[in-house]
Amino acid sequence: MEAFWLSLSLIFLAELGDKTQLVALLLATRYTAGVVLAGIFVATLAVHALSVALGGATGHLLPQGWIYFFSGLAFIGFGWWTLRGDSLEEQDYRPSRFKSPFIIVFVTFFLAELGDKTMLGTVTLAAGRELLPVWLGSTLGMVLSDALAIVVGRILGKQLPERPVKIGAALIFVAFGLFYVFTGALALWGSYN
Repeated sequence: MEAFWLSLSLIFLAELGDKTQLVALLLATRYTAGVVLAGIFVATLAVHALSVALGGATGHLLPQGWIYFFSGLAFIGFGWWTLRGDSLEEQDYRPSRFKSPFIIVFVTFFLAELGDKTMLGTVTLAAGRELLPVWLGSTLGMVLSDALAIVVGRILGKQLPERPVKIGAALIFVAFGLFYVFTGALALWGSYN
């Protein structure tokens, strides 16, 4: 039971102010809170299952440098997609491969969590502890933290101007992307020298 409460509290705190909490807030301005929460919950279950498996097995199956590097590239892509992407107006709607809001939330959140500090934190927590309590505790801690962002997104969503939010989100994605690309590159550089 100690592993559950430790995982819940540490991941809840780690997620506060994290980029994926911003993703939850932004998704909540576009989709219903229930769909966003369900997508986040299922994506978190999947990512944290992977995290716990990695931590339980060895904790070193994927070099951290590569995780950071590819996560950084993905976030730069998310930034570009955010600037170029969807408009909230019906006449500007362009069909995409994913039409289900649940699938959009799930995929967005799943990809956003890869290489994130909460994923790496869950890997670390799983090393040397019982895996099921770590998985359940870290998932619940993250979902509770992101539920706060969903509430804020639903309250402020109608009052937030679309263009500044889109530009701000894109800049945040790109900033995190550049940070992770450089962090990953430095880690890889150090491991090969």
